[in-house]
Amino acid sequence: MTAGGWAWTVDRRAEDEALRAAADERVAAAALAVDADRSAAAVGAAVLGTAGAASVRTGSRAALDAAVAQAGGTLASSAERVGDDAVRQALAAVLGAAEQEAGTASAVRLRALAAEVAGAERVVVDAVAAHEAAQAAERAAAERAAAAASRPRTTSPGAPAAPAPADRSCATTYSGPAFYTSPPTDGGDGSNGRLPASALSAVSWTRDSRGTPFYLRSDAAAALERLNVAFRAALGHDLALDLTYRDLDTQVAMRAALGSVAAVPGTSSHGTGLAIDVPELPCTYGWDSAASAWLVANGPTYGWVSPAWARQGGSNPEYWHYEYRG
Repeated sequence: MTAGGWAWTVDRRAEDEALRAAADERVAAAALAVDADRSAAAVGAAVLGTAGAASVRTGSRAALDAAVAQAGGTLASSAERVGDDAVRQALAAVLGAAEQEAGTASAVRLRALAAEVAGAERVVVDAVAAHEAAQAAERAAAERAAAAASRPRTTSPGAPAAPAPADRSCATTYSGPAFYTSPPTDGGDGSNGRLPASALSAVSWTRDSRGTPFYLRSDAAAALERLNVAFRAALGHDLALDLTYRDLDTQVAMRAALGSVAAVPGTSSHGTGLAIDVPELPCTYGWDSAASAWLVANGPTYGWVSPAWARQGGSNPEYWHYEYRG
């Protein structure tokens, strides 16, 4: 628990999330359909003859045409909205190859082409999201700098300037006692808050203020490593962490200190090694921050989500809390 600032334009964010979801659905559908098409083609040829096989190919061609149409729209709408136009050029190349090959491709190959088109489109959608998050972060930084520069001087001419007062609205929103992330539990039995070293891995880029590595369940840690690479590319800095794995003794202490704000010991997602808290800094990671917008939009690609209960308007809003769902 400790602290999080920018929010995307609602319409743009919704549009990008819809594009990403559509691309994901097409990739999954195309992958699942390849084996089905192969079997259906064989049955069509053996049982229904040429007409049956042609029917299977017609359906596969329709799926490819839909993927091409959607990706073509994404290509057009993403002009000047990515940091590196190479991803758009790659999508254009995939579209050109698909259209050239579609006329003679088998049903199975048509489905594979549809998956390739959807995958290339997904890369462009992600690049748009990353570019716009980076631009928003730059705007927010410029606005803060302009606000600081506009503050009136309070010293007489020639006297040393006093430091600008800290923006209290950006101070941490956490006011309780300090708690720290936990190392693996010696002799842990694998239950909540009792995870042994064999179940956990430390992330590579940061430690807590006492020098303790941030441990997570090994698959969650690997996914967070991939997320951090993309986060750093988009926002220019590593993802800051405040808490990750929390052992049972720490859960008990937090419940005693914070009451119902903390989870019942033995039920916390931190005790499973599948949750992180970023710092409770509202201008850096809060609801309206560039980091929050990026994590909510892109985190699910890496298996990390902001649970519904932790969202603004949720049953227990915590802008700092994210969980690994795989």
